Amino acid sequence: MSKEIVPCPSCEGFGWFEDDDGVAQDCDWCAGIGYIYRDADGLDSRIPPADYGVVADQLEQLETQRLRAMGYTGEAKKPWEQAIRKQHDDE
Repeated sequence: MSKEIVPCPSCEGFGWFEDDDGVAQDCDWCAGIGYIYRDADGLDSRIPPADYGVVADQLEQLETQRLRAMGYTGEAKKPWEQAIRKQHDDE
């Protein structure tokens, strides 16, 4: 039975959530990884730690795709391009 790796439906790929006090907690569904296995029948399961080495490259690629979809380019803005610094320059 083949399994695909998909973003965790509970934390949407983040791997954590904030509790009522604003403290970050690892997601219980994915154990903080942000991704889970989904089998051909649509059943979800946690990726076991024993599989991490085998799926590490795929997880890295999926995370890069997820971040790019959110607008992250992977490049730092120059200090003079940062909004917070522009704000201080006006003072």
